[in-house]
Amino acid sequence: MSEMTQPVPIVLIHGLIGDLRIVADSDAFGGAPVLAPNLLGYGSNRGVPATAITLPAQVEWLESAIAARFGERPVHLVGHSVGGAVAMLFAHRHPQRVAALVSIEGNFTLADAFWSASLAAMPPSEAERLLESMRAQPAAWIAQAVQEPPAWATALAADWLALQPASTLQAMARSVVDETGAPSYLDRVREVFARHPVHLIAGERSRSGWDVPEWAWRQAASTTIVAQAGHLPMVDDRQGFPLRLARLLGMAAPEPVHH
Repeated sequence: MSEMTQPVPIVLIHGLIGDLRIVADSDAFGGAPVLAPNLLGYGSNRGVPATAITLPAQVEWLESAIAARFGERPVHLVGHSVGGAVAMLFAHRHPQRVAALVSIEGNFTLADAFWSASLAAMPPSEAERLLESMRAQPAAWIAQAVQEPPAWATALAADWLALQPASTLQAMARSVVDETGAPSYLDRVREVFARHPVHLIAGERSRSGWDVPEWAWRQAASTTIVAQAGHLPMVDDRQGFPLRLARLLGMAAPEPVHH
């Protein structure tokens, strides 16, 4: 298969907590290669010191990881929550590396960073206690976003909560506030919308809390609202969400229209 006919790789960028292997492990993407890396401070990269963790640093590390895996091929970026902000910053910094961008309730303004702002302001000891309390009750934690989570979702939540130390969460939270609170952030986002197809995905139950500017809704290449889902649509609709994403990116047949 020539490079021109190879499917566009998909890069999944996780949010403040956890990873996106739940999406990457699907066979919905029609043979397209999928990369779901742990960002700096997470999982295999959790040894990175908190002082080295910022959203711009994540962008540059991600560019290196993408280049190592896919060379110079453009990729589809899919960012969830804070990962949506990383995706926007990546597309602005490295526009030639991006074919399309999908924001799954990604941060647009400080209104989307309310939990990050609270976490960033905590003393480190308080952040440690908060994370330990969430780890002690993973079912209660994920139930804040997923209605009546099944047993597998509770196990997933426990895995997610174990992936990063509190110092990573605080470093990321501070950088989210710094980056999305800067007056230039939305200007950069506008440039990304002007250069690339940007698809917006939200959960039906959480859409109202997503602070997307009206111009972004209008200019989006597509808007998808996942029925009965919250901020974690990949958990609410574990089987259907990867296929929905694959269809959006042209990697699966469109959903039949019933008349």
